[in-house]
Amino acid sequence: MTNYPHVLFNKSPLQLRLLGARGGRTFGRNQRGRRARIALMPAPTEAAPLCSAPEQTAAEAIALLDAQFPWLRCAEKRLSWKRQNSRREHPER
Repeated sequence: MTNYPHVLFNKSPLQLRLLGARGGRTFGRNQRGRRARIALMPAPTEAAPLCSAPEQTAAEAIALLDAQFPWLRCAEKRLSWKRQNSRREHPER
């Protein structure tokens, strides 16, 4: 068995060193490019607030919908037809 197994794609130590150096140079070139682009970007101005206060609560929205559509009043509290029938059949629950 050789000292450089198949995982290294049968390259010699010199070839591996050259590949590593090439990757390091490429990384450095890319890093310098990123830093140059960041330096050219304008400085951020005043930060925006993370989240504003909600304009309308859920209860207010429900009250507004109830006023607009009276036939749907308390629709969020209604049970499905199946559940209503099952309660009638089993009143002890």
